[in-house]
Amino acid sequence: MKILSIFGTRPEAIKMAPLVKRLALERGVTSLICVTGQHRTMLQQVMDVFDITADYDLDIMAPNQTLNSIGSRIFTALDPILERVNPDRVLVHGDTTTATISGLAAFHRRIPVAHVEAGLRTGDLSQPWPEEMNRRVLDVISDLLLVPTVGASNHLKLENLNGRVVITGNTVIDALEMTTRRLNDNPLLAAGVDSRLPLLDPNRKMLLVTGHRRENFGDGFLSICNALAALARRGDMEIVYPVHLNPNVQEPVNRILSGLKNVHLIAPLDYLSFVRLMQRAYVILTDSGGVQEEAPSLGKPVLVMRDVTERPEAISAGTVQLVGTSTEHIIASVVRLYDRRADYLRMSQAINPYGDGLACERIVATLMGREASEFLPYRERESLVQAA
Repeated sequence: MKILSIFGTRPEAIKMAPLVKRLALERGVTSLICVTGQHRTMLQQVMDVFDITADYDLDIMAPNQTLNSIGSRIFTALDPILERVNPDRVLVHGDTTTATISGLAAFHRRIPVAHVEAGLRTGDLSQPWPEEMNRRVLDVISDLLLVPTVGASNHLKLENLNGRVVITGNTVIDALEMTTRRLNDNPLLAAGVDSRLPLLDPNRKMLLVTGHRRENFGDGFLSICNALAALARRGDMEIVYPVHLNPNVQEPVNRILSGLKNVHLIAPLDYLSFVRLMQRAYVILTDSGGVQEEAPSLGKPVLVMRDVTERPEAISAGTVQLVGTSTEHIIASVVRLYDRRADYLRMSQAINPYGDGLACERIVATLMGREASEFLPYRERESLVQAA
């Protein structure tokens, strides 16, 4: 079996890395990797951390790129590779422009498509934009739908899609466990990573911030930055913010927060360093999908700067809370966790409904036609037993 895995952004690379490494070990599989380079520097950081080399690199990133220009360049560059390689299956991940255009290009050539992390939904095409549309398109054209949770599986059942649905758990938990083992088993490595991170006051608790979503560009980021500026004035927290390279993020963040005491604006981190930063954080404030999935495994409360999320499971588990982009709501939510120990302990319980570190094993077994027991978090497994 010849499998071509295609990805192009940092989040995709993190979640596909453990899968392509596992595929490389499978007898009877020729596993090939194609990267689009939709993100360039941030993508390469992940490739280096996981020691992955691409067989094909489309290198499509360009200054001031738009979604349409990204899509057209991927179509043009990928099609001759699909013709030459002629894979038995293409693997794509999630909801990026890379995943959608790559899936369509394979579909046009009648190459079967497996969609990793299928079935996520908010029900609103504008939130997140354009990701909600992207994942719906991919789920329609894929014949194998590898979903992370029971909830994602239920979405696909309601849509009456034709692809085979398998609940695998999320591969990001596999990636996280691989990375935390490296850090925990090698104190010298952890110390070396710490030496590259900002020097923090040990008497202040760290608030880790990430933000990059398109729907928050403009007024949303202004509100977020104003909230962070107000929180910095409290004096009891160190705010660490790896700032996304997009100019729509860089401009307001640097204009409002640069130079403020207790605010550390740093360049985007490689995955190893970011996991280490999550380990050291007290609270995480984010608009990222991946962080919502990872942080519960580390026992970190997560406040999500979005109005809706396609990952409701952690909200139900109590480890994630939606706070939107209102300055006042962000401030109040962060302050509550810093000032009320009981609220913090309630959210910091390490309950993760997204995976058990075996998603890649289930995916490879499914691809090879072997039986794979589906992933069910403890609570869902318990409720099915009770129902039976």
